[in-house]
Amino acid sequence: MAKKSAVNRNEKVKALVKQYAEKRAALKAIANDESLPLEERFEARLKLAELPRSSSKVRIRNRCDVTGRPRGYYRKLRMSRIALRDLGSAGLVPGLVKSSW
Repeated sequence: MAKKSAVNRNEKVKALVKQYAEKRAALKAIANDESLPLEERFEARLKLAELPRSSSKVRIRNRCDVTGRPRGYYRKLRMSRIALRDLGSAGLVPGLVKSSW
């Protein structure tokens, strides 16, 4: 099980990303639009830099929904390899057969 503080911090980052998503997208669109004058694009970049760093989507860490583990994460299943193996061994994942040889 991951530290609760790390999981909670990641949840705060998710909330910040959601809160600033619209504003960030609008500023990025202005900053990347080459038909606009250079000064206007630069202003948009400055405003983008003033936003909290944790409001960027790349700051979100993929974590297992079951254990909170950050490594060995399967995006499609939203869980770590260890949680998947435990649930598969218990017969809770349909179609999954644990391999052994």
